[in-house]
Amino acid sequence: QLQLVESGGGLVQPGGSLRLSCEASGFSLDYYSVGWFRLAPGKMREGVSCISSSDGSTYYSDSVKGRFTILRDSAKNTVFLQMNSVNPDDTAVYYCAAAPTPDVKVMCVFPLYEMDYWGKGTPVNVSR
Repeated sequence: QLQLVESGGGLVQPGGSLRLSCEASGFSLDYYSVGWFRLAPGKMREGVSCISSSDGSTYYSDSVKGRFTILRDSAKNTVFLQMNSVNPDDTAVYYCAAAPTPDVKVMCVFPLYEMDYWGKGTPVNVSR
């Protein structure tokens, strides 16, 4: 079965850290750029971070730059999102997606960009 599965979400206090995982099954993530997106109640979907399939280049939204890091582990067929110094504005359901494009900025920013695969999401709640 071809799918992406996210994990690692949960409750975390402001200032804390969390690491999200996006694992692919049935296909290799090496041939895809992978992105993390989040959707919070009442807000538009936001492309948080994307990593290229071709050269490993990355994109980060201004809201997470300097706090989040996207990492690819080919041996595990997984892409991680390391979230540090989280704040309540980071509360959302986080989704990963894969697309066969090297342009990570377009993938992350263009709202109508068509992805080949989407995961079902993992919720993150930043609260005391």
